[in-house]
Amino acid sequence: MVSSEASAGETCSPEFTREYGITKPISLSGPSGSDLQRSRELEKFLASAGLYESEEESKLREEVLAQIDEIVKKWVKRLTREKGYTEQMVEESNAKVFTFGSYRLGVHGPGADIDTLCVGPEYADREEDFFILLHDMLAEMPEVTELNRVPDAHVPVMKFKFRGISIDLLYASVALRIVPDDLDISQESVLYNVDEQTVRSLNGCRVNEQILRLVPNVEHFRTTLRCMKFWAKRRGVYSNVTGFLGGVNWALLVARVCQLYPNAVPSMLVSRFFRVYTQWRWPNPVMLRSITEEELGFPVWDPRKNPRDRTHHMPIITPAYPGMNSSYNVSTSTLRVMTEQFQQGNKICEDIELNKANWSALFDPYPFFEAYKNYLQVDIVAADQDDLRLWKGWVESRLRQLTLKIERDTFGMLQCHPYPTEYVDSSKQCPHCAFFMGLQRKQGVPILEGQQFDIRGTVDEFRQSVGMYMFWKPGMDIYVSHVRRKQIPSYVFPEGVRRMRSGRATNQIGKRSPHGRESSPKSCNGNFGDDIVEDCNANSAEKANKRKHDMRADVEKAEKRAAVSPNDVKSSSLSVSDVSNRSGLASQTSSAEEADLLSSTAGYGTIAKPVEDGEKPSKGRVKNDDQLEQKGSFNQKERVEEIGSGKGLQNSCILRAGKCQNGSEELESSINVEMILPSHAGVKSETVQKPVLRVSLASTA
Repeated sequence: MVSSEASAGETCSPEFTREYGITKPISLSGPSGSDLQRSRELEKFLASAGLYESEEESKLREEVLAQIDEIVKKWVKRLTREKGYTEQMVEESNAKVFTFGSYRLGVHGPGADIDTLCVGPEYADREEDFFILLHDMLAEMPEVTELNRVPDAHVPVMKFKFRGISIDLLYASVALRIVPDDLDISQESVLYNVDEQTVRSLNGCRVNEQILRLVPNVEHFRTTLRCMKFWAKRRGVYSNVTGFLGGVNWALLVARVCQLYPNAVPSMLVSRFFRVYTQWRWPNPVMLRSITEEELGFPVWDPRKNPRDRTHHMPIITPAYPGMNSSYNVSTSTLRVMTEQFQQGNKICEDIELNKANWSALFDPYPFFEAYKNYLQVDIVAADQDDLRLWKGWVESRLRQLTLKIERDTFGMLQCHPYPTEYVDSSKQCPHCAFFMGLQRKQGVPILEGQQFDIRGTVDEFRQSVGMYMFWKPGMDIYVSHVRRKQIPSYVFPEGVRRMRSGRATNQIGKRSPHGRESSPKSCNGNFGDDIVEDCNANSAEKANKRKHDMRADVEKAEKRAAVSPNDVKSSSLSVSDVSNRSGLASQTSSAEEADLLSSTAGYGTIAKPVEDGEKPSKGRVKNDDQLEQKGSFNQKERVEEIGSGKGLQNSCILRAGKCQNGSEELESSINVEMILPSHAGVKSETVQKPVLRVSLASTA
């Protein structure tokens, strides 16, 4: 049910005089006839996209929630009896289930999970009573599947499916002996004598209630939020766990736009959303109301007092006490990606308003595997599907740390774009899945000759932190490898078929067709791969030939130096990136449009978060062949010793003065040598790709 204030907001006059938020509205203008027509078209598009659930599924959700409420009531009575309380106390004991997230806001779609909160009495603790006793009760029920507990998450959660409906269940123990059925958790009094984990667990429900009270028109807010969530998922920027924005973040951003344009309809709000956040000067915070400090003494977001708050890149503050930054996961790299996507969305909305494009153009999926030349591939393996599900959830929750560590260790010069989609190769017998990250140099920074990024230690540190998983089992492992665009496995593409690229795709905003769809801009500089050189004009072809001639000359010089001083081959061998840089292939230029786009994120440094201490050793699972090697070149003997048996060497390229020693074609000017993966835990060498020796981004695709 929507609160009384929210309901009043829905039914009052279309011309609002009340002020919402911490500033006056930008505009009080209402919709024109064209705006109303575009809103109807938008709602029709959202319905055709399958974003609304059926009545049958809606009824099933209500039944599931009622059953879960009964389960937690039985659970609290059982533990009350086991703790030795009187029978009267057992009879009066109670627990209550609240909902929050997309379901509470009324924007959930088919198959969406339900975020729930169990509020229990003060004597029912989280560690033993919730994560052990209630977990065991759920495990015995045939309706419950895929049960997984994550007790050490920032907000501890238990995940499972109940009759096919995904449930995220949090727990909060309040300072009450008996939890009343009419408990109002929006009151600050519920926060008395509770720890910070409980505050964070309660915060989801409390924030949702405030959002619904602070927007001028709930129905317009819901339609706009449903649209923006769909857009974010299509563009690959919907995932709090990987450093983008989750459901509550998008809800707060949309709610702020609703406050700034209180009389706007959904089509106007979507357009204004991109207009506002394209121009937003981060890290200025987004707030729906002023931050208040109560007598309870919980820390609130305040960069004037808290040094750590100053490191946040995209502060989006929750409206319920205590005010927190809900987007602390955002990094320099993910902020850059989202800024670019806001720019792209703003351009398309401008075309829609000029009748040059339709709504479908806004929701074109992001061509991630065409956007970058270099990627990190994170393969996750386990002994069976149940172990993989648990292991994958843990690794995915730590992927953000890999992005932060890479930013830290390369001083922000190597930018990462984690893609929040998992991919599975159905042709493999062993249970596994893969995640990918796009890699690129920081734009607008001069490239040093021969510069490379050694992330061997970074990946090793990441593997060790992942190895701290308390429920680790034999067979659980991860592999991190550096792959180029041409090496992307086919199973990531629809129907396993790689789409032929008609032009160059970059990670920046390309030119768009008259209908607003992206088309990759063509360029003749050295940023692009050999597969699209034929698109260049004659003048660029001549330059390419000259660069190729210069590169061969450098290779010959390196071979002569090696011949003169055989003992110094390692030091005198010309690395691949050296050839690339000297031949001019490393010079990266951006179009004027790209330069303008990237300038909006200039000046942001690497997130200054401390590295977690006390990391446990990874139980012997971090092997030498799982690490990223930092040597510039190596000989075949070293390779055989590192791999072990040396099997499969005939399929690999040995780097020596920029040429392939297996008798095949000459290496491209940026190819990175890869190690061969021996059989490990039942995983064959072709199942996952092994780490490369170094990441060299002065390269072609």
